[in-house]
Amino acid sequence: MPGPPVTIGCAVVLSPGAAGAPDSGIISVVTQAIATAGGMPLAVVGSVCQMVNSVSGAPYPLPIPGGGSTSVTINGTALIRMGDQIQADSGSTGGALHQR
Repeated sequence: MPGPPVTIGCAVVLSPGAAGAPDSGIISVVTQAIATAGGMPLAVVGSVCQMVNSVSGAPYPLPIPGGGSTSVTINGTALIRMGDQIQADSGSTGGALHQR
């Protein structure tokens, strides 16, 4: 069951990653500024994760194209919460959000 909403700095694990092994990163950009918690904007679909390829060490951006809450939206966009399985792309089973 998903937990509280997340914001910039939340850890993300993507499996499989860009080279097969899981990649890790953080949410670095939140695309909305309407809803905040403690002065930080809450992440929604469309927010960007800064990921690191676990094999090469190369950084890459990963926009969150889908997943998140099916019942809570901000301006019609799904809220992202701790423990959500987010969609990444057709080659990935998705990412998991973890508190850091």
